[in-house]
Amino acid sequence: MRNKKQIIINCEELETRFALLRNGRLEEYEIERLDEDELLAGSIYLGRITHLEKKLEAAFVDIGAAKNAFLHYKDMLPASYDMLDDIRHMEADSSKNEPTKRRKKGSVLSKVADHIRGLVGRTNKAQRLKEFETKLHSGKITVADIPKMFPENSELLVQITKGPIGTKGARVTTNITIPGRYLVLLPYSDHIGLSSRIDDRKERDRLRKILAKLEVPEGMGLICRTIGEGHKAEDFEKDLQMLLKIWESASAALEEKSAPAIVYREPNLLERTVRDFLTDDIDEIVVDSPEAAKKLKADFAEFGCYDTRITLSNRAQPIFERYKVAEQVAAVFNRVVQLPGGGYICIDETEALVAVDVNSGKNKNAKDQPENILRTNLEAAEEIARQVRLRNVGGLVVIDFIDMRTQRDRDAVQKAMAKYIEPDRAKTRLLPISKFGLMEMTRQREHESVKDAVYDPCPYCEGSGRVKSPVSMSVEIQRRLKELLKRKARGMAVRVIMHPTILERLKNDDAELLKDMEEHYGKELSFRADPTMHMEQFKLVNPETNQEY
Repeated sequence: MRNKKQIIINCEELETRFALLRNGRLEEYEIERLDEDELLAGSIYLGRITHLEKKLEAAFVDIGAAKNAFLHYKDMLPASYDMLDDIRHMEADSSKNEPTKRRKKGSVLSKVADHIRGLVGRTNKAQRLKEFETKLHSGKITVADIPKMFPENSELLVQITKGPIGTKGARVTTNITIPGRYLVLLPYSDHIGLSSRIDDRKERDRLRKILAKLEVPEGMGLICRTIGEGHKAEDFEKDLQMLLKIWESASAALEEKSAPAIVYREPNLLERTVRDFLTDDIDEIVVDSPEAAKKLKADFAEFGCYDTRITLSNRAQPIFERYKVAEQVAAVFNRVVQLPGGGYICIDETEALVAVDVNSGKNKNAKDQPENILRTNLEAAEEIARQVRLRNVGGLVVIDFIDMRTQRDRDAVQKAMAKYIEPDRAKTRLLPISKFGLMEMTRQREHESVKDAVYDPCPYCEGSGRVKSPVSMSVEIQRRLKELLKRKARGMAVRVIMHPTILERLKNDDAELLKDMEEHYGKELSFRADPTMHMEQFKLVNPETNQEY
């Protein structure tokens, strides 16, 4: 069967939803809610150190958010003489057999010194700066030097690597990276390299020659992204110029502002779709908003491409229902996930870790039990890799596979798991299956899980369960109203009955959206509270007959 890949985007007033389908099966899912105060991974801030925690070897940085950001000591120097070990969404190639292009060490170190002088120097004494520069050029800076170089009240430029999750503030670094479509700009590193996911030797040589000819400002570096494979030199040149403009704008904002302040905001989901997901193997991208379709085409044209795969869906049927995405999204929140062969997996998210239990289910009485166990575990490996992407779970994941008798079977499952997680854009690490049948896995997460984005702790069970948030219910009500109003005759009246908490949200935050909906469809809307209803329940009724639509 042909491997057909589609991107489906649902745009609404309160949220945008992204789905990547492979042969109709959901492989990637993202939600973005329009909040100007949201701390997106990739955004850059001018922050101020509020205090240092020597025991944690970390600083807490005021970036203007409700909670101070967390900055580990090892992330408190721009990457210069040390290569970047971790570039967001990729790993830079550092093979000894393929040396990367490097500029004179002195130039980039001087640039870093100037950067630190301009920021930290506002609060540091001259003697400390002199000591810092001596150590910087000798490459002998240690964790012990950090408190001297960055005392409390120092200003510094930081980038969010992980948004706030639960009670924790954002995680930040001073290793600034700005991703484009084909390149990643490194303003404070002279490293020029390629994504390790580009395997072809000839292609690596071709790309390395292209990068060598690019006019990169002194002291800056580049990483070629995996998506750059097969593209022409002019594509990289256009991308570089765009990235330099972004950095110029951020630098100008830096000169004008004082901490705490944002100097660069990570693009929204639509822009990231073009940048990160619209690869050559995507057959179709469908969006249900004319404005969004126009924006996508304009963004793609910036890279010198006029993509005919972007189409507008203007049917009355909701786009996620038309492409059978809605039912697959609903399954993302289920604890139990069925496997093709009759087995199943159970996924439990806790504060400490995510536990995944593999069960044989209907296959317990199979005649060839070892073969059946292996088959179930292999099916589970594929589904687990998919589920951690869809749910955006992060941190420690512990997988309890069904016990296998032979090392050969354990190796087969280990190999399969490594294969299935390899396409994951988040950085992952697998450990071998233990003698107890457990596999430990870590996965990087830049923002909260899909479950945490949609659900609030349940007030009925004091947090032991979950209930949809008022904004999630507002989205659902508006979605249902639009679907109903499109079908019904003009002038029809509709009454919405819901829990008082949800009504409060509609009256105070979304009143203008509902007013616009009335005017657009020419129909009268009214709203009533019913305290006996569950927070996730609502009714659409005829106000004259009280019959439910």
